[in-house]
Amino acid sequence: MQQAKPYLTPNEVAALLMVAPGTVRVWSEKGVLRAQTTAGGHRRYAREDIERFVRERQAVPEGGVLRVLIVDDDPAVARYLDAWLGGLDGIVVATAADGFAAGRQINAFKPDVVLLDLMMPGLDGFRVCRTIKGDAATRHLRVVAVTGQPTAENVARILAAGAEACLAKPIDEEALLAAIRAPGTGSGHAG
Repeated sequence: MQQAKPYLTPNEVAALLMVAPGTVRVWSEKGVLRAQTTAGGHRRYAREDIERFVRERQAVPEGGVLRVLIVDDDPAVARYLDAWLGGLDGIVVATAADGFAAGRQINAFKPDVVLLDLMMPGLDGFRVCRTIKGDAATRHLRVVAVTGQPTAENVARILAAGAEACLAKPIDEEALLAAIRAPGTGSGHAG
């Protein structure tokens, strides 16, 4: 029986946690995932530090199901995300067609993650995010923004409002799945 390696490389940690190696680097730079530095300047991660990190920042609740609320005014996008994410093991989805419906769904569905379009009529994604993060009852919710207009200004505004990430449309499925499954980091990117 082969014994597990006591230290893992950033790429091994990324594969283990199902995130991009860049996400592991950000976690290390922010000090949320402890790393050792080799004499050659490379990061290595102790297994016990990785296990502690996962326990502290568990993305999937103890019931093993991640509840994702999709908020998008484009019916085709909402249907696509609903079918795709809802077809994955361990993910349950609900949808809302606008910011007002999102508020009702947050109370009724009790999501873990809100997948939020930015450009919607009436109550846009920026206001929805600020409302979620400004309320003591909902500020714990993770917000991942998606937009067809990923300008530097829009990305900065939604991250400042409290979103963890801002992803570009058309949606990169791998990046989106990593973002909604990743432990909350508060670091965002446009992709």
